[in-house]
Amino acid sequence: MPPAADVPGAPGGPRREDTAADPLVPEAAPRELVAVMTGFARSLRAAGVPADHERTRSLLRALVHLDAARPGDVYWAGRATLCASADDLPRYDRVFRAYFGGTRPSRARQEAVTVTRHTAPPGGDPGEPGGDPPLAAGASPEEVLRGRDVAGMTAAELAEVHRLLALLRAGRERRPSRRFRPARRGRLDVRRTVREALRRGGEPARLHRRARRTRPRRVVLVVDVSGSMTPYADTLLRLAHALVRSEPGATEVFSAGTRLTRLTAELRHRDPDRAMEAVSRAIPDWSGGTRLGEELRELLRGGDARGATVVIASDGWERGDVSLLGAQMARLSRTAHRVVWVNPHKGRQGYRPLTAGMRAAWPYIDDFVAGHSLAAFEELARLLGGARA
Repeated sequence: MPPAADVPGAPGGPRREDTAADPLVPEAAPRELVAVMTGFARSLRAAGVPADHERTRSLLRALVHLDAARPGDVYWAGRATLCASADDLPRYDRVFRAYFGGTRPSRARQEAVTVTRHTAPPGGDPGEPGGDPPLAAGASPEEVLRGRDVAGMTAAELAEVHRLLALLRAGRERRPSRRFRPARRGRLDVRRTVREALRRGGEPARLHRRARRTRPRRVVLVVDVSGSMTPYADTLLRLAHALVRSEPGATEVFSAGTRLTRLTAELRHRDPDRAMEAVSRAIPDWSGGTRLGEELRELLRGGDARGATVVIASDGWERGDVSLLGAQMARLSRTAHRVVWVNPHKGRQGYRPLTAGMRAAWPYIDDFVAGHSLAAFEELARLLGGARA
C-alpha cells in the first residue's frame, strides 16, 4: 500500500488546485471539506473508480447532513456515492486507507452492503440488458474477478484471469473402448480362466473377469474469431490451451471466421503466451465475418466430429447462409455425441437467443452455456468432465 503522500490529492501529496470555488457544489459544504473530498475523488479516478464530478457532488450533499469528522460516515457515504459497481470496492478501500490514514470499516457492515452494476459491459448487443450479476461487497477480490465479464476487464485483471486459466486442469467424460482389462467384477474372461485351468493340469482355477477399458471422450472446440467476438476470442483460446494441455490426445481446436483453421498443434506449446503467439500467426481471418454454416460443413467432411463432444463458442451472428447453418447443425447433432454451444451473451440478465444464427442452431443444441467469465469457463470445464448443465 503506498503511503498517503504518494496518492494524488492526499495530505502531503502532489498539490491540487483550489476547487472550493466550484459553483456546482453544495453551498453549505465547508470550503476545506470540498477541497479534501474533491482530492479524494481525483485519487479514486486515478485508481480506476469512476468518481466523476456528479458523484462527488452527491458525496458532498450527503456529508452536509452527516458528521464529516467521523471516518465511518465519510467511508460509507463515499462508498455509496462514488462507486459504480462491486468491482470498484477493492480499489475504493485501498485509496480510502491511503488517503485518510488507514481507517477500516466494520467487516460485518461491509458484508451487509450489496452493489449492483447498472451499466452494460463493453461489447454488448444493442438493446440487451447487460452487466455483471450483483455481488456481495464482502466477496474476495478473486471471487469478484471470477464472476466478471472479461469484455469489461482492465489489462491487469485480464492477465490474472489468463494466469488462472493456465492452471485449469479439465477432466474429461470417459467412454468405453473396444479393449478389455482384467477386473474384479464384470463379465467372465473365459479364455484366461481356461488357460489357467490347463496350466494346473485341469485343476479348478479361480474365475477371471474382465471389463472394458475407458478412454477420454474427444472434445472438438470451434472458436468464433469474427469481429463481434473480439472481446472474448483471446480468452476462449486460452481456455482451449488449457483443454489441450489437460487431454492432448483427445482435444481438437479450430478457429472459425471466414474459414476453418485447425489450431491444435499451436496450442500444444507448454507456455500459454507462446501458444497464443503461434495461434495469432496461424489464424488468417481475425475480426472478420462468420460463415459458420460453411465451416461446420468442412468440419463434418473431415470426420473430427464423429462421436465427439463438439463445443461451438460463438455469439451466433452468422454472415453466411442461415439455412445452411441449420442444415449443418442438424447433421452435427446426428454425428456428434453431444453439441455444446457457448455464447458470451448468455451470461447477461434477460438475454434471449434471437439472432438468426442462434435460432437456426437452437433445435440441435444439447447444452447452451455462458462464456463471458472465468466462472463460466470453469463451469464449461466441469461440463466436459461429465457434469450436466
